Amino acid sequence: MYLLDSLFLSISMFLLIICVLI
Repeated sequence: MYLLDSLFLSISMFLLIICVLI
């Protein structure tokens, strides 16, 4: 469960950064 949450958080941050850069 912890790994899944961590992965989801990583993906969310990654997408957020991409949106900010674009």
